[in-house]
Amino acid sequence: MRLPSKNTVITGAGHGIGRALAIRFAKEGARVAVADVDPAALAETARLCGGLAIPTDVTSETAVRTLVDQVTAAWGHIDLFCSNAGIFVPGGLDTPDTEWERVLSVNFRAHLFAARAVLPQMIERGEGYLLQVVSAAGLLTQIGSATYAVSKHAALSLAEWIAVEYGDAGIKVSCVCPQGVRTRMLLGDEGERESFLKAGSVSVDEVAEAVVRGLEAEEFLVLPHPEVRTYFQRKAGDYDRWLRGMRRLRQTAV
Repeated sequence: MRLPSKNTVITGAGHGIGRALAIRFAKEGARVAVADVDPAALAETARLCGGLAIPTDVTSETAVRTLVDQVTAAWGHIDLFCSNAGIFVPGGLDTPDTEWERVLSVNFRAHLFAARAVLPQMIERGEGYLLQVVSAAGLLTQIGSATYAVSKHAALSLAEWIAVEYGDAGIKVSCVCPQGVRTRMLLGDEGERESFLKAGSVSVDEVAEAVVRGLEAEEFLVLPHPEVRTYFQRKAGDYDRWLRGMRRLRQTAV
């Protein structure tokens, strides 16, 4: 997919990767509708990209359907829907159920709600694109956060299923799976958070560049960190060895 003149929607666009994608998509000549739960941040993103701002809570299926309906009413159809909103909660099996639900709602169910809302019009037109911002955690795992690892695996699995089920109906799917990205999620609001992912982290603009290239090539996996492909291959090639390696990494990362 080439972005000029395409009607695009990006959730979680108030900050970070979502904002960078909105600005880059607009630079490429796309129409951009941006959605977020933070009205002030959303307004700033809309100003920067010249886009249509629609406040949206992606954990509500009704709200996501309203977002799709509003963009469709304004522009006639949606060419590309980017499910980008995501949150990170540290912790293991003892993470409270309320936090499990919150993370799963943002990191997984929001992708499901978007697909339910936008796929019918895309299938009717015989073309459409879902861009899912997942994480390398969806291919590998996330040291220090069970909720993040599980929710990102679920999001990737859903994207795979959609690509298989609807690929012959003209539906394209790409999953963006970076490791560390220099956003508030990785660094904290003041850059004070420590993480073993800082060393090899990339900027949000580097992620946006990788996404544009991935969309043009219509690749399922978009990897701003190319080494993730090697890690994924090692996991598939010798699961037990990979698990041993991750346990060693955990000892140095925590």
